[in-house]
Amino acid sequence: MNRINLITLGVKNISQSLKFYRDGLGFETSVTEETPGIVFFKNGGTKLALYPLDELSKDINESDPPAGQGFSGITLAYNAKSEEEVNQIFETVEQVGGKIVKAPQKVFWGGYSGYFSDPDGYHWEAAYAESWNFDENDMLIID
Repeated sequence: MNRINLITLGVKNISQSLKFYRDGLGFETSVTEETPGIVFFKNGGTKLALYPLDELSKDINESDPPAGQGFSGITLAYNAKSEEEVNQIFETVEQVGGKIVKAPQKVFWGGYSGYFSDPDGYHWEAAYAESWNFDENDMLIID
């Protein structure tokens, strides 16, 4: 078991989250309705899904659903191909209702990185490093 096929984000308002990811950040999906039961995005590599938080909690344990509060210790990441691309992402995030948590800046590991959160508080890092290479699916090559 050495791959992740799908990451599902439990969201409080699927319409708001769909607009943030699809209309704001440009994630591709075949979903056209505004309040779908679930959303799958057509990402290269690992896929991303949105699903109502209460339904996801019940799917995990119907009799005692877990309650999510605070930072879970998980971040999602987008690896950019330039500092300018990182900056553009942060400009877009501010315009579409995301929250800038840490503005892009030079970081200790030699790259350029910042953090934002989506409408449900999921933390994303957008980062760039001059040394990075990407495969044919725009996925970061890690040796």
